[in-house]
Amino acid sequence: MKLDEEYLSYVKEILDSEEFQKRKNFEHHENESVYEHSLKVSYDSYLYAKKHNLNVRDISIGGLLHDFYYKPWKDNTEKKPLFKKHGFVHAKEALENSCKNFPDLMNDRVKDIISKHMFPLNIKFPKYKESWVVTMMDKKNSLSVLKHPSA
Repeated sequence: MKLDEEYLSYVKEILDSEEFQKRKNFEHHENESVYEHSLKVSYDSYLYAKKHNLNVRDISIGGLLHDFYYKPWKDNTEKKPLFKKHGFVHAKEALENSCKNFPDLMNDRVKDIISKHMFPLNIKFPKYKESWVVTMMDKKNSLSVLKHPSA
């Protein structure tokens, strides 16, 4: 994937960080890492934002960090109640981890993008247009797994 310079100027700090690089080893769906998935969601959201005059900086950052949770979710085999499972809690974890690792990149819009990207599982409506875009791009990219289901 060829990324343009403007996009890279917003996310270089994240892409270069050792902690974010670890996501290359976190399986997301099928044969895709969390790193690859997050980059696709972020860049697709960025391109949409450019075309529709939305905040390209915040959507790039929020999109890249939307799945910046602590550890690979597929490694967790512990039995948990439904509302404590990954789909319901990882947005909160991603926000906490993002604020810890990239405090200077956080603002209300970026935080909303990260914390609400799992709507409707997180129940609260996304507040900003950029949050809605990342939510939809995340669903679009995650559902692409249905094109080639595992045997």
